[in-house]
Amino acid sequence: MNPNPADKVERWPIEKLVPYARNSRTHSSEQVAQIAASIREWGWTTPVLVDEDGLIIAGHGRTLAAHHLQMTEVPVMVANGWSDAKKRAYVIADNKLAMNAGWDEQMLALELTELQGLGFGMDLIGFSKDEIAALMPKDPDDDSADTSKYTKKIDAPIYQPTGDCPLTEALYDSAKYTQLTAQIHQNNDLAPEVKEFLLLAATRHISFDFEQIAEFYAHADPDTQQLMEDSALVIIDFDKAISGGYVKLSQAIGKIYASEKGGDQ
Repeated sequence: MNPNPADKVERWPIEKLVPYARNSRTHSSEQVAQIAASIREWGWTTPVLVDEDGLIIAGHGRTLAAHHLQMTEVPVMVANGWSDAKKRAYVIADNKLAMNAGWDEQMLALELTELQGLGFGMDLIGFSKDEIAALMPKDPDDDSADTSKYTKKIDAPIYQPTGDCPLTEALYDSAKYTQLTAQIHQNNDLAPEVKEFLLLAATRHISFDFEQIAEFYAHADPDTQQLMEDSALVIIDFDKAISGGYVKLSQAIGKIYASEKGGDQ
């Protein structure tokens, strides 16, 4: 079994390193400058991987950065005894495997925010200013950058009765709810309290057709109308709906609603 290249790190003259002519990974001058800045900040953290003759297998960008920094020696690891196919495959794998990783964007944003607070230069990390700005937490009350085509006016949907009173089965779609409850009832391994909880949760899958509900409300008797209002199926009094907890407004939207209500439009 061949030894692991990382078992021994050597320092070689940079002129001994030979780029692989068929390397498909490209390095822009901007990226090379970024790698050079990284080496200046942290030093060499990953040696260049070469074969016995100095052919670069992994580390083309780092080698270019070393030239950019006018370095005369670089740390290398030697892949002794690798076949030609193994070397060629790793040239690709070294780049592609790293690209297959993802980001926990919430954790990344937290780290970037704290690093900014510590005064660390964000240009060393590799993200562009636009990428960092997109990751930063947004102030929910700051609508200065809102380019949405939608108005900020508080307009609740208004449905006008158009004709006959619809049948109650036209007011909602319970197909998903029926499917879920059947599955829950058929599962005899569920504890009674768990089954009760899941049955309650399944009601979230009942979808309501509020246009049909408005039509039904217009034809209903006063007692039914009141019950529909109490159930928040229709909102006649917006203030009442807010105070009853049926409608919740963010601080920013609440300010707009208050100003509109006061006539400041």
